Amino acid sequence: MSLFKQQSEAFSPRHIGSFGTKNEMLSVIGVESLNELIDKTVPASIRINRALNVPDAVSEFNLLNELKEKSLKNKVAHNFIGQGYYDTITPSVILRNIFENPGWYTQYTPYQAEISQGRLESLLNFQTVVSDLTGLPIANASLLDEATAAAETMNMFFHHVNRSTIKAPNLFVDTHVWPQTKALLIARGTPLGINIVEGDYKTHEIDSTYFGAIVQYPNNIGSVEDYAAFAGKVHAAGAYLGVATDLLALTLLKAPGEFGADVAFGTAQRFGVPLGYGGPHAAFFTTKDEFKRAIPGRIIGVSVDAKGNRALRMALQTREQHIKREKATSNICTAQALLANMAAMYAVYHGPQGLTNIAKAVHATAAGIAKGLAEAGLPVETSVYFDTLYFKADAARLKTVAEAHNANFRYFGNDFVGISVDEVAAANEVATAELFSKILSGYSGKNITVAITEENGVLASGNTYNRDTDFLTHPNFNTFHSESMMMRYIKQLENKDLSLNTSMISLGSCTMKLNAATEMIPVSWSHWSRIHPFAPVNQAQGYFEMIQELSAYLSDITGFDHCWLQPNSGAQGEFAGLLAIRNYHINNGQSNRDVILIPISAHGTNPASAVMVGMKVVVVKALENGYIDVEDFKAKAAQHSANLAGVMITYPSTYGIFEESVKEICDIVHQHGGQVYMDGANMNAQVGLTSPGFIGADVCHLNLHKTFAIPHGGGGPGVGPICFKKHLKSSFMNVTDADTVNTDELLTSHVSAAPYGSASILLISYAYIRLLGAKGLLNATQHAILNANYMKARLEKDYNILYNGANGTCAHEFIVDLRPLKTTSGIEAEDVAKRLMDYGFHAPTMSFPVAGTIMIEPTESEDIAELDRFCDALLSIRREIAAIENGESDKTDNALKNAPHTQFEVVNSEWDHSYTREEAAYPLPYTRNNKFWPSVARVNNTHGDRNLVCTCEPVSSYMEETVEA
Repeated sequence: MSLFKQQSEAFSPRHIGSFGTKNEMLSVIGVESLNELIDKTVPASIRINRALNVPDAVSEFNLLNELKEKSLKNKVAHNFIGQGYYDTITPSVILRNIFENPGWYTQYTPYQAEISQGRLESLLNFQTVVSDLTGLPIANASLLDEATAAAETMNMFFHHVNRSTIKAPNLFVDTHVWPQTKALLIARGTPLGINIVEGDYKTHEIDSTYFGAIVQYPNNIGSVEDYAAFAGKVHAAGAYLGVATDLLALTLLKAPGEFGADVAFGTAQRFGVPLGYGGPHAAFFTTKDEFKRAIPGRIIGVSVDAKGNRALRMALQTREQHIKREKATSNICTAQALLANMAAMYAVYHGPQGLTNIAKAVHATAAGIAKGLAEAGLPVETSVYFDTLYFKADAARLKTVAEAHNANFRYFGNDFVGISVDEVAAANEVATAELFSKILSGYSGKNITVAITEENGVLASGNTYNRDTDFLTHPNFNTFHSESMMMRYIKQLENKDLSLNTSMISLGSCTMKLNAATEMIPVSWSHWSRIHPFAPVNQAQGYFEMIQELSAYLSDITGFDHCWLQPNSGAQGEFAGLLAIRNYHINNGQSNRDVILIPISAHGTNPASAVMVGMKVVVVKALENGYIDVEDFKAKAAQHSANLAGVMITYPSTYGIFEESVKEICDIVHQHGGQVYMDGANMNAQVGLTSPGFIGADVCHLNLHKTFAIPHGGGGPGVGPICFKKHLKSSFMNVTDADTVNTDELLTSHVSAAPYGSASILLISYAYIRLLGAKGLLNATQHAILNANYMKARLEKDYNILYNGANGTCAHEFIVDLRPLKTTSGIEAEDVAKRLMDYGFHAPTMSFPVAGTIMIEPTESEDIAELDRFCDALLSIRREIAAIENGESDKTDNALKNAPHTQFEVVNSEWDHSYTREEAAYPLPYTRNNKFWPSVARVNNTHGDRNLVCTCEPVSSYMEETVEA
């Protein structure tokens, strides 16, 4: 191998942790070679036996140079487009210490609260920001984007009003709601039989056929409207009001909760989160107490731990769609936790006065431009505005002049133009004033000087729209304003959380693999981060080039003809794929096909997603060995043949098995006129070995935050692109025209707000594929299977492994059955999960897909030393359980039932347990060198659900210490 070739392939052994220990691991498993292991694991009938059609691996150095060159094909303009997206200034302390910090971006969803207290506090801060500014008491910990938050509002109202039979199918949507939101409401509402009625809120009559209404505040043309009387009309009809709003504007405007909103939602993007050509951004959603058990997404709540100390955790978790399955009213799974944390820290950093000052500067800048427009003969049409100016002009002429000065305005048609001012324009008020002086002088032929002053314009004191209530009064938002304090606050929270820079996170089905630094670096570059999603197409050529290449790679990897990158979560991808199947049948005159077969072994979100597109779920049984019951499948396919829409399968199944019958199952569905949907959650076991398209699927979503290395970010972002065969192409709605996209291969529908969803983090998966190349991608899959089987081999003598493949192997994950231990020792899966924290590890996936079990997926990124540490921990725990079984340890006062043990508890002068402090805190020698301390004892979930508090009520211990100091 040449030195240059060696350099280009150097990333594989850095990404694949077990690269150099393969033979040692194979010996433990009991096979001669990696090929033998793969042959025993993956059925020969589904092996593709061809090299992937992706480029050869490139070195990290060369890739960064390529991406820099590609980024310069994007044009960073002065963006005044608005429409829900605004350039913003990310404080450097947040950029460096959160956005670019693996201690924040590699965390998992905070299901294990005791080792998630840092991000839980930050998300509680986020909820407090949202609740305070909107004037509504219950907020969640973020959704995907503003348009999907609108859809969740619609769904919640619809199911709340129509709990028995459909009595009120209509949703009123004001004509001045964002166009992308209206489009998504139609896409999401139509399958559920919801009728979207657009009109003018001032004149439209709301009667008993309406379950809800949605308005925008400030609206699509920038106008600040008084919706109080309209709220009364909506409520009088027995319906509910949702208000799309803007957090920055709400620092100056009356809170929606004060004029009758039942839900307020929007995006927190302009709180320090880069544009990124559309995402990822955290949406917010807040509502009245009446809806606290119906609110979609995750809520962070205040509770207590086993010692009575304040502790945070995810509240009301029975709302999770994994548990409710087809009875769920939302399929939302991924939140945008990383971006919500950035927005929360932006509020902490600036505080209420700083946020108000930014809002005032934005409005004053808009007011100054408005005076210049009037002087140029272009008076603003709206009487009350915050940041957006709407006026009539010779749009073509104005556009020519503006673009000559590198400025993007919004063009509505009929010569109406919009100018939206953001934080960046306001911060550069001198340059902004000069820019508009030149543009307006050039347009009008007059010598116009735009002046921006500190006056408040139409939002002057005494105006009826002004906010007159305080917000963000909690000390968290009024203390950390120096960089030193801010940096330490962020670090103090980070230290409470276990992430991938602490130890492996072996979550089955969630694939917590390495997020390599080189993959992450370009996301922060300005020519990727500062592009508006609705910028002219010639300003985003770098994005289009990257997106086209990534789409081609993913299409080849999955064995499909097309890949569509808009869905910004796995749940959105599922919805998009199922919607295409639904539309396919409708287009073929078979709208009756609405039955979807879902094996019990399929991924947990599948039934909820099927219901979201109006399908009826029929569950297929599993055999004792975990395989799909093919006879039951045949019988149900035949029973529902006339109405069969298709099947949703996960492959390999969530039981960690490559089933030999998968092709037969696909054939059965096709014989009965259905389509095959494959969930891509377990694609990490397929890449380079097989593919959904080759197996027989028609459509498949991918989780780029799993197989393709986008970080989980404490619960989000995620990306769920959909790959499909060409016969489904026409079933995707609303292919965009040439003004928006430069190829019909990149389909654009409406399952997310932005045309390419969370476009900026597509760079990470692009880099992952380029760095590994075809050979490295195959090696990654093989080693993911190797690592799982190595761990299984080490554990199976002491634990019962629930399912095995035909030759006794597992795929890339396996299930450890802990149910028998409850009978012999009283120990349950939760006890093992909490005890693992004392050993420095996050628990595997717990009680899914089988209650009372743990599902382990090591990924290819972990080295043998880390795999051994985790196995040693589980084997040590098994010895601790054995001591309970034989009476050596107390059945109730033991290290497992009392886990996790905090540092405070261990060093306390009182210790009344039957085991030693050393056994509690340092159960194995390695923990002395790398001890991770849970910051709270076991959290009492029941107390928190019964006493729901989801905003910053008590002062944190850190704050108490700070205030005392």
